[in-house]
Amino acid sequence: MATAVSRGAWHSVVELPETRRLAKPRTSGITMVIDKGLGLRETLDLLEMAADHIDFLKIAFGSSALYPSKLMKEKIALAKEYNIEVYPGGTLFEIAVFQKCTKEFFHRARELGFTYIEVSEGTIELPPKERQRYIRMARDEGFGVLSEIGKKDPKVRIDPARAVDQVFADLADGAYKVIIEGRDSGQGVGIYDERGKINAEMLEALVEGVRDHSHLIIEAPQTSQHNYLLVHLGPNVNLGNVQPHDVLTLESTRVGLRGDTLRECLKHAPKSY
Repeated sequence: MATAVSRGAWHSVVELPETRRLAKPRTSGITMVIDKGLGLRETLDLLEMAADHIDFLKIAFGSSALYPSKLMKEKIALAKEYNIEVYPGGTLFEIAVFQKCTKEFFHRARELGFTYIEVSEGTIELPPKERQRYIRMARDEGFGVLSEIGKKDPKVRIDPARAVDQVFADLADGAYKVIIEGRDSGQGVGIYDERGKINAEMLEALVEGVRDHSHLIIEAPQTSQHNYLLVHLGPNVNLGNVQPHDVLTLESTRVGLRGDTLRECLKHAPKSY
């Protein structure tokens, strides 16, 4: 079992330029990885290399329904050994709501070992009272809850004022964090246009509205999106739908080991050369 923070290969020689980065366990600076079908050996490789930099593993979409039960349990147990929370994608929760089997859904999630549930309405509609009920039900069943705001339909855009109200309502009902929808593409939904460029005005309205952006997990599948969000919101912004192969790239950007954020660090650092 690997639970301690490992020392980097350049420990005691090169210091990380960004000193504000928080270590696990943390409530800010969360990295949520989207897992679209890693096998056990691939998962182990990822965790051996990058577990210190991963907080949540999302088994994407409804894909966990296709796993053999034994393999799903083994994969979840492996992630938990590395102090990583695991949850099934919100699409599966939405299917359970549509099929009226949410109680059974929660029971099976617990049997498999999942630690969190995502309460979302990316495809279905949840009246406010129903959304509240499912968040509270998941908490009562022993899960942490991540709620999500935003539709998967690119024609339905986020209204920042309504989204901010929903963030506070979800937090009051027991959600740990509120996810801003970005899908696995980061294009045409949430705060992104069709090319994946961030709508700065929408982002600013959301951040100013919630006042503390640590309440949010912003889905950001693209490295260009990581760079923008880290420069504008700092090294401890919560990011989600990070591709497994991008975890170390993201962490490098968080701690100033890439040019985009190193420039910011150098602006404020005393010269030593």
